[in-house]
Amino acid sequence: VQLQASGGGLVQAGGSLRLSCTASGRTFSSYGMGWFRQAPGKGREFVVGISPGGGSTYYADSVKGRFTISRDNTKNTVYLQMNSLKPEDTAVYYCAASGDSDYDDPYEYTYWGQGTLVTVSS
Repeated sequence: VQLQASGGGLVQAGGSLRLSCTASGRTFSSYGMGWFRQAPGKGREFVVGISPGGGSTYYADSVKGRFTISRDNTKNTVYLQMNSLKPEDTAVYYCAASGDSDYDDPYEYTYWGQGTLVTVSS
């Protein structure tokens, strides 16, 4: 599975962005998907996860109520809608594909996209 993330950019605090991650291959619907982020000088941090069918979602406390993950298995794409962005959301965002457990554990993910940079200005 190859993952291609897009949609990053520069936005003012309080603004919104939508990230997309499109997968190659015919088995996308069998993978749990997640988004992680890495800010400069910091480790990789779990953001959100979604089960293969989309029926279950998981959020880091820092983004609950502001971010929404969704997926369209007919398009092999997972989305991350980010609202009410804060400067502390600035990071490179990575999508990843996993099994269907421990969504907040990066070691559970087998495939990773290349990352897309989100910069939130104050």
